[in-house]
Amino acid sequence: TSDLTMDICTKMQQEFGLEANMHLTCTNMPAEKVDEALEGAKAAGIANIVALRGDPPAGEDAWEATEGGFTCALDLIKHIRAKHGDFFCLSTAGYPEGHPNVIAPVEDVESLSASEKARLVTV
Repeated sequence: TSDLTMDICTKMQQEFGLEANMHLTCTNMPAEKVDEALEGAKAAGIANIVALRGDPPAGEDAWEATEGGFTCALDLIKHIRAKHGDFFCLSTAGYPEGHPNVIAPVEDVESLSASEKARLVTV
């Protein structure tokens, strides 16, 4: 899937002149594979990354972190920033009603802790 994502985004950018928003998930992605994807994105001129935890792999009921990978989008975002600074424009997605694994409704964004706010780059 990650190779297909890179191929589609590269084609969008280079052949059609569109701004790609490459999705990068934590699912089945150890840090080394994430780094390869980011280097490929840089080489292709892709600067927009949608950082996501991702869904469980097909056929799996529960999501589990990959050994040597990341447990959530925040960890992925921190890794990208540590390795690439502000090169990439990062977006993410969230659950306004609370993540299905840990439902905690958000009544007021201002009431979120700094850690919780750090998880939201763009929603």
